[in-house]
Amino acid sequence: MKSSAFLSFIAASLWVLGSCTGYQDRPDYVSTDVLVIGGGASGVTAGIQAARGGAEVILVEPTHWLGGMLTSAGVPATDGNHRLPSGLWGEWRNLLYDYYGGADSVATGWVSNTLFEPHIGNRMWNELADRELNHLSRIHGYWVTAVLMSGNTVTGARFTNANGEIRTVKAKIVIDATELGDVLALAGAPFFTGQDSEDNPHDPNIQDITYAAILKDYGLAADRTIARPPDYDPSEFDCICKEVCDDPSRNVPDCLTVLNYGRLPGRKYMLNWPNNGNDYYLNSIPLTEAERQQAYVAAKNRTLGLIYFLQTEAGFKHLGLADDEFPTDDQLPEQPYHREARRVKGLVSLTVEDLQDPYGNPDRQWYQQAVAVGDYPLDHHHDKNPDAKAETFPSIPSFSIPYGAMIPVETEGLIVAEKSISVSHIVNGATRLQPCVMLIGQAAGAAAAISVKHSLEPRDISVAELQQTLLDARCWLLPFIDVSPEDQDFQSIQRVGVAGLLKGRGVPYKWANQTWFDPDSAVSAAEVRKILDLANARGNRNLISGEDPSPLKVSTLKEALEAYMPENPWLQDWAETAGQRPSGEATRRDIAKIADQLFLFK
Repeated sequence: MKSSAFLSFIAASLWVLGSCTGYQDRPDYVSTDVLVIGGGASGVTAGIQAARGGAEVILVEPTHWLGGMLTSAGVPATDGNHRLPSGLWGEWRNLLYDYYGGADSVATGWVSNTLFEPHIGNRMWNELADRELNHLSRIHGYWVTAVLMSGNTVTGARFTNANGEIRTVKAKIVIDATELGDVLALAGAPFFTGQDSEDNPHDPNIQDITYAAILKDYGLAADRTIARPPDYDPSEFDCICKEVCDDPSRNVPDCLTVLNYGRLPGRKYMLNWPNNGNDYYLNSIPLTEAERQQAYVAAKNRTLGLIYFLQTEAGFKHLGLADDEFPTDDQLPEQPYHREARRVKGLVSLTVEDLQDPYGNPDRQWYQQAVAVGDYPLDHHHDKNPDAKAETFPSIPSFSIPYGAMIPVETEGLIVAEKSISVSHIVNGATRLQPCVMLIGQAAGAAAAISVKHSLEPRDISVAELQQTLLDARCWLLPFIDVSPEDQDFQSIQRVGVAGLLKGRGVPYKWANQTWFDPDSAVSAAEVRKILDLANARGNRNLISGEDPSPLKVSTLKEALEAYMPENPWLQDWAETAGQRPSGEATRRDIAKIADQLFLFK
């Protein structure tokens, strides 16, 4: 256990023991405002954001570390959102930049723009969490075993550790940030698993897991060859790279390219390779914690087999398991990398069609509830499961997560985060990635704090208040790649976007999809007339013809607005500045600022 995590554990334990009042004064019981169950990629951001919102928070995490798949699962390479460093994802990434010496220093492997040593990632999460110690307590080493209910409302949970010790936490709001959606299942909330099936909502064909590993370069003279693992079969790894492939028809990369896929700072390598590598099919969702740990042994052995193969067949004996990473006896991560979990049946269920065209269906305008963004394409790992059905993955632009996808359709007192939000199996292939999950957690934490503040159920809070809280935290609601929080009009453009007054232009693009706002593009009279109608503008609307598709002049727009907003200083200042443009044309940025200032958010 690293020192910062250990101190946090001691502080949380002392806090719990010193806060026991009521409930028969039991030393294993405590009350709080918000209980975050799971300290992974979404749980840590949920806890930090809820604490920043003024709520008292307890976060309970079964491993020694914070960060989940980023750290304790040994996948320290972020996928997606490189140009959307929203909220806490951007804050945490900046800490990595500061530690390693800038963005170029963490662009070490070709799978990601941001790679780091897992223990450093954990250290940075603890640094952010330590800033909220007045409101945020962490308890490590415990996993959830039961959920406390009052009717249909979640009121807390019970936990146990490896020694059989029990902790009970009662809370006003509970966030399920577990890796597999254990809380929602224990609460009896309806959910789905696996490939979407009308006949079997609990389909077992989830994505493959990976028991990742971190290798370290000990120098060419070193021999770090591990013992031959049980059930080792070298044929499983044939043609993982060119030097160990006798089939000339196979177009495979050379071994250094495979290793450099996940090259980390510190002369280390992440071993998380799908093709003839260490992906492994295992559906551990329905298993108990003890059963899971037993089942993970085979996945570990698969990875150890790959390491042994690389050392003995490919000649990389100087690469061995890193001895300065994980707080484990076997030097492997504390948990596997789970790509898929239970998916709650939510107030909103996000489908591929919603991602492809968020504005297309008038009955599914989920962008108006947007609270988190992602830009990763649809991508699944099913190669190790012969029973998985063949799937197709259409192109999508970048996308937003609606708040309703985090709220169970029936259960109260519960907000769902991590990979268990209400999406289809295919959509999970884009929403499961680390930055997107971090932002889902931040939205969950913000919603929980608002629920506590107003004594409301999560489903009843104001989405507009939640969105404004996230905007103030420098979060994107809609993934407008060309307008960042540094832009003085960022909030106006985001608010007008979620109001539906101006829409983005989605572009599927390689492994980093895009949506553009085009803030400096000319706006037509027809577009402005529509916005005035939507905003219930008063006055002589005939000054702007709703049929004119040509670019609208600033002077014309100013005259129209003055008809019902006379002597408005803001309007006069805007018109004076904008009127100096050589084109004399109004832009989408102008309309966003005007709609925000005069109509929507005065």
